[in-house]
This record gives sequence, structure tokens and C-alpha cells, in this order.
Amino acid sequence: MQEIIDEVVNKALKGEIELHEIDNFLEANAAMVARRLVIEKLTNTKLPSIGSTILDYAEIKNRNAENVIGGIQIPVGVIGPLRVNGDYAKGDFYVPLATTEGALIASVNRGAKAITKSGGARVKIIFDGMTRAPVFKLNSIEDVADFLKWIKDNFSKIKEIAESTTSHGKLMNIEPYVLGNNVWLRFVFETGDAMGMNMVTVATEKACEFIEREFGRAVCLAVSGNMCSDKKQSQVNSLHGRGKTVVAEALIPNDVIKTVLKSDSVLIHEVNLRKNWLGGARAGTMFQFNAHFANIVTAIFIATGQDVAQVVESSSGYTWTEIRDNGLYISVTLTSLEVGTIGGGTRLPTQREALSIMRVDGPGNPPGSNARKFAEIVASTVLAGELNLLAALANKELGKAHLRLGRGAKV
Repeated sequence: MQEIIDEVVNKALKGEIELHEIDNFLEANAAMVARRLVIEKLTNTKLPSIGSTILDYAEIKNRNAENVIGGIQIPVGVIGPLRVNGDYAKGDFYVPLATTEGALIASVNRGAKAITKSGGARVKIIFDGMTRAPVFKLNSIEDVADFLKWIKDNFSKIKEIAESTTSHGKLMNIEPYVLGNNVWLRFVFETGDAMGMNMVTVATEKACEFIEREFGRAVCLAVSGNMCSDKKQSQVNSLHGRGKTVVAEALIPNDVIKTVLKSDSVLIHEVNLRKNWLGGARAGTMFQFNAHFANIVTAIFIATGQDVAQVVESSSGYTWTEIRDNGLYISVTLTSLEVGTIGGGTRLPTQREALSIMRVDGPGNPPGSNARKFAEIVASTVLAGELNLLAALANKELGKAHLRLGRGAKV
């Protein structure tokens, strides 16, 4: 086998075959080794750590990545126990976070302790739907008006066509948006336990073929016309939701704020108003009136095989606080959290194990329940991270924590 690998490596180095063509000559994992050897020789480097991986390229090929040469390892820590009182997530959970940022896990963990001692986070999913919005070109606004009426009148047939491509996706509605002679149709699907972006793309493409053929005066220019909106912050996602819109809240008694967070409810509230809301408004942070949603969402996404680029919209949201007679009310609203427990990177071995820690790996019974349970856990973890960071800022201890846990300095 080594002789065959060496022969393929030499052909690649001579330019006789391209890197992606190595798969045509070797078994999947041998092809991964050969590509890595080519890159080592072309760049005059050694890549033993990247090569030391448990990944089976035969399972990745044509599913998760191309031109694979190995894997990257990122430290994974856990926070918890975090008590969650949701409709799907009920009980105490340990949540895996994959990160290279010192102090992040410790910060979220202290917030989780405060929330759990306060009785837990209460969570609600108020919207659940994955979207894809093709853009259509028409000749005139008269055609636009006819088109919108035709879409409304033929929704049942469009739904039948779209759902013929999937056993999990269900078309809930179509939201039309108009600009001149351009029309965006924002298809909204239920996607079960899958995050569902690829599912709804395939289904929407099929529906668009039917629409073009039957209506005749509309041309679909792109299956994604940015009104979806995928991997972008957008007003439509913030207002209408994409993926799951989730709200998590907790009431933290004053004694917990004092003993666990070493802080004061009034100071935490004032930091939230002046930092997250007033500072965010002055800076123009748009849909990001929060302290660090992205930190927690990214760490969970990496650990559990989510589409990491969707952190852009999945971390959009708002942190709200109020002073109550017996403590601090705090809530987080994630407007477009896009998560799944099947499909994509969730099927990889370490990511599947990370999901299993929270008991959300694989499909749920009934369908969709695992993804919703996972979303409730994510939102509760974000709540823990926000609570502690606001307390750390109020306590003037943020820099000290990073020196101690991010740089190993004695403070």
C-alpha cells in the first residue's frame, strides 16, 4: 500500500493529478494520507499532529469535507450542572464547550452555578422554522401582483412538491417580499431534528422548478436571494426568526449574587443598560445588544458539529435585566438559533459524543424534540455566560480573570 501511496504522491507533485483527484486512485483514508504527504512536501513542513486523528475519511467523503488531510483538535471543557426548566430540557445538564479562550469556560460555569442555585433557567421556544428565500424576476408590477395571487392560490400544490423531496421537512408558509419587479419568496419549513438548511434548499429548488414551469412569467434567478438570511445578520431574521427563536430567563436572588457572583444586582443591571444597550446603540451593533452570545454559541457549535459559520445569526439577540424586590431578573433572547442533532457535523464521532453528554444525540421521539431540547440548553448556557460576564464587569475583575486563566499569570 505504501508503494501505491508514494506513486500517487509523486504524480501529484509532478502536477499529473490534482489533490482532489487522489480520491480516484486510493481508498479514502489512504487518499487522506497521500494528500497530507503532498502538502508536507510542497510546503516543506511536517504535519504529524494534523495527521493524528480518529476521523474515518470514508465517513467524511462526499458528506462533510473535501481534500481532507487530517483533523484539528480543540480543547473541550464542560460547564455544569446547569439546571434547565424547559418544555423539552428538564433537569441538570453538563454542557461541552470547545474553545481556546482561557477564562471562558470558568466564566460560564460560575454563571451556571448561580442559575442552578436560583432554581434554574426557564426556557421557551417561540418560533421554529428554517428558511430559504429564492428571488424571482418579473417583467412588471402587474405581473408581480398576479404572481403573488398565484402563489397564495397554489400554496397546497407548492407544499406537496416541496415536501416530496424530504421525509422530515414540512412547508409551513411562504412569506413574499417585493421590491419593484423583484419578488422574494421566503419559504419556512419545519425540519425535525436537523438544522435543515440543505434540506430546505433542495425542497425549495424543486418548488421553484414547479413555479417557473406553471406560472411562466417569473424567472428564479437564485434559490437564495439573501432574504433567508443565511450566515448573515439581518432584520428579517431578528424579527421573524430563522431556526429557533428562544428565550431563557432566571431570577437570581440577592444572596446568590453576593455569595456566588460576588456582585450587586443594581451594578449588574446598570452595566447591562449602559454597556449592552446604550453602548450597543451608540456603536451601531444592530441586532447584538448582548455582552458575548457569540462566545458561548461558537464554543457549543464547535463541540457539537453545528455549522460554525451560522454563529453570525445564531448569536444575534438581546440581554434584558430588571431589578426585582428579591434580586435580579435576567433574560436572553436568541432570535435565530440554528441547531440540529442529526445531519452535518453531528454525525462525526467526537461531536456525537459531545451531544450525548446532554442526552440530545441523534433523532428525538417525537421528531424534532431533541433539536428543541438542545436549543433550550444552548439558550440557558448563553444566559449563564451573560450573567457572569456582566457580574465580572461590574466587579472590575474581567482583566484579572484573563490574566490568571488566559495567560497563567499570578494575580
